[in-house]
Amino acid sequence: MAPKPGCKLAKRVTKEERTIASTCFKQVRSTYLNRNAKDHGLHFAIYDDSFVTILGRMPNQEVILWDMAHHQKFAHEAPVYVPHQDAVYFTSNVLRDLDGSNPRIMINKATRNADGYWSPDDREGQHDQVTTAVSMPNGDNSILFCAQGTKTEPGGLVVMQTKPPYSTTTLIDSYHGRLFNSVNDVVLHPDGSIWFTDPTYGYEQDFRNEPVLPCQAYGFEPETGDIRVVADGFGRPNGLCFSPDHETMYITDTDMVHGDGIDLTRAGTIYAFDVIERHGAHFLANRRVFAMADNGFPDGIKCDLEGNVYSGCGDGVNVWNAGGRLIGKILVDGGVANFCSCGLARF
Repeated sequence: MAPKPGCKLAKRVTKEERTIASTCFKQVRSTYLNRNAKDHGLHFAIYDDSFVTILGRMPNQEVILWDMAHHQKFAHEAPVYVPHQDAVYFTSNVLRDLDGSNPRIMINKATRNADGYWSPDDREGQHDQVTTAVSMPNGDNSILFCAQGTKTEPGGLVVMQTKPPYSTTTLIDSYHGRLFNSVNDVVLHPDGSIWFTDPTYGYEQDFRNEPVLPCQAYGFEPETGDIRVVADGFGRPNGLCFSPDHETMYITDTDMVHGDGIDLTRAGTIYAFDVIERHGAHFLANRRVFAMADNGFPDGIKCDLEGNVYSGCGDGVNVWNAGGRLIGKILVDGGVANFCSCGLARF
């Protein structure tokens, strides 16, 4: 079903607009390429007809929350939707005092009202700050967060209860005693194992000590405590997710951005791996490039039930089919780091 005729929020991107630089489709503002889709008033870019099915008849995009005190930093990573509360928990970017000291990350909670809006006027949104022991967090009755840690507190995987006083339990904070760098993203496998990435952004942002581990992805069995490296060779491993059948894992590499700034010659890439079983254990095999972001770098990543792959990039949420074909973009001014589904066909 195509978007309603006359809808000016979506545009089909032509062959010339995707292949010839001088006619390239102008996407949402990018600090790297100075593009700005607001000139076009667009919210969606259609690269393939299959994206039309995802958008539906009346696709729309709206701002539901903002924070004048912390500006865009209040909503950065780790959105988790809790259905029975109809609420989203999410974390801020790194916040500091005026003198640059006291680096910290806040956990926030936004609850949808009975009328479907997130606040009375649906614009100046209201959200609650969650006071908890999770140090620099990133990502039924509990939520699994990545704690990036501080210079005095280790990071790792932390379970937080979703009711006050939001008590926490640390599952793991090290690889056989070597403290993790700054755990970034986490995903669960149906067998109960927990898979996560661990780049060195905490050290580069000066809230973690010098790294003692490479940038890697790990598999952890909480029942036994077994911890294994499942993939290495990344610049900065970031988001990860399984395909719907759990036979493929996708991991983003945000090597393009380091503490020394942006380097467009470094990776801004999604890698795919086959999930195979050997001797009773799962391994990642056959590493291959799945896709590269054309604007910024792919950060958080999710799959839908059809196997389409969504990732937050420099111009919004980019969407590829399972074959790695770019099929569309949800354009967001300033880009997207992470996202989640909130039910009712909403991100």
